Amino acid sequence: MLTTALKLGIADRNYEKAASDVAKTTYSKAPRQNKGGWLNEYYDDEGWWALCWIAAYDLTDNTDYLETARSIFDDMVNAWSTPCDGGVWWDKSKTQIAAISNELFLSVAAHLASRVERSNTGDYISWAEKEWDYFSKSGIINGKGTVNDGIDIKTCKNNNAAVLTYNQGVILGGLAELAHATGDFAYLDSAHDIANAALLALTDNGILTETGGIEEDTTLAMFKGIFVRGLRRLYEESPRDVYRDFLRGNADSVWGNDRDGNGFMGPRWQGPLGMVTSASHASAVDALVAAVGI
Repeated sequence: MLTTALKLGIADRNYEKAASDVAKTTYSKAPRQNKGGWLNEYYDDEGWWALCWIAAYDLTDNTDYLETARSIFDDMVNAWSTPCDGGVWWDKSKTQIAAISNELFLSVAAHLASRVERSNTGDYISWAEKEWDYFSKSGIINGKGTVNDGIDIKTCKNNNAAVLTYNQGVILGGLAELAHATGDFAYLDSAHDIANAALLALTDNGILTETGGIEEDTTLAMFKGIFVRGLRRLYEESPRDVYRDFLRGNADSVWGNDRDGNGFMGPRWQGPLGMVTSASHASAVDALVAAVGI
């Protein structure tokens, strides 16, 4: 009988091949004008797309994908114009300063710095370091060490909005990538501080738990998967037993407590099974994949 880990390892290899095929098909349908069709009015959307194309490049070595990510980042740089001594806007209408857009800006810059030829790195490291200098001093990291959802543009202080799992996960992955690109372990120290605070504040008996209506809000149901992806990236760069045990424990709980008879998974990883959606299933798959091989 195959162990769960072996099953997940096979799934992971199949996923890599499927992701490569999807990337090729998707890209072939996207015209190269307008940066490959991957720009819109929201800088966080652009950041997600850039990271997706970087992942596609990692899977295929197709430099077209990397160049698309670079061109998207060129547009994101235009967001660095807030009235709060730095940082990027969430949208091109300049209505909000969100944690997620700033985290993605750092992460995309750090990922690009690790992948383009050294002679072509441009300002990627500088931008990532500039973003972290702003982010770490902005007050968006609260007194408990976790990240709130944004900055109040009137006061330039923490808006005290929700502490969401994905806002912790994206910055963990970004800082791990920045440490990899620069060799500066101080970024890992900062990431560990946020990770440890998140594991304390956002878990229920060791299982990651989201604030809010995870069944009613399918976007919210995706956030935990983003957190475990970021934590896994931090673990790869700086392994700690507590992260390994956490990722294994959450994967085991998903597999044992949050899965219906057809293998579809819901939004509550500790169970009982809630309303299954494509978002909840994808997020739970992230939990399984994050535990593979550790």
